[in-house]
Amino acid sequence: MRELEAWLAQTAEVELEEMSSFFEKRLEGYEDHMAVWEKAYQRFALLLPDRCREVLDLGCGTGLELGEIWKRNPAVSVTGVDLCQAMLGCLAEQYKDKPFCPVCGDYFRYDMGQGRWDAVISFESLHHFFPEKKLTLYEKIYRGLKEDGVFLLGDYIACCDREEELLRRVYLQRRAARPGAGQTTANEENGGESGYVHFDIPLTLEHELELLERAGFSRAEAVDCVEGATMILARRQG
Repeated sequence: MRELEAWLAQTAEVELEEMSSFFEKRLEGYEDHMAVWEKAYQRFALLLPDRCREVLDLGCGTGLELGEIWKRNPAVSVTGVDLCQAMLGCLAEQYKDKPFCPVCGDYFRYDMGQGRWDAVISFESLHHFFPEKKLTLYEKIYRGLKEDGVFLLGDYIACCDREEELLRRVYLQRRAARPGAGQTTANEENGGESGYVHFDIPLTLEHELELLERAGFSRAEAVDCVEGATMILARRQG
């Protein structure tokens, strides 16, 4: 917590950036920066059941987790949703021989259908959103999965309630201070009229699992933690 508090103090004057712009600006060197999670990507791919053929990836970026998945099974068909067109372009170019459908857009608004997917996955993306918004997404994911389908989440998890509450408070303060923020309130959440911004507001593991259970998943458990990425597997059982 001391390191986090020190970092927040050091970056107090740094303005929050719009989400897709944040990643587009950092596209050069992005994969080198994310290489710290190489073992986590490998473990994430191993946790995806072999039977999965139709996969939806939320916040796929340049496809670092998908590269590991396709190494195991090149026939897995993936639809990837991401706000950053530049990242999707890199992914599509790098894996142009793979069954991949890019969708540039907001995965909270993406129509996942009913009983369509063997698996929905997301790696290091959902820690940017509050629980109220994540719950609606988890309910969509649950409905979109086939019976016995899985939701595989790899994400940054808050170590305790204090960390969760601190980051939420700082986020709201900084969002309200953005030019043009107007009367931004906690209820507007990320993704309101002001758009998405890049800032980490992770939940504790307890709160993350509670959301998944509320969304309908009968089984949701943390199965591993690699290099700070907690792997959660939630199953839709028919």
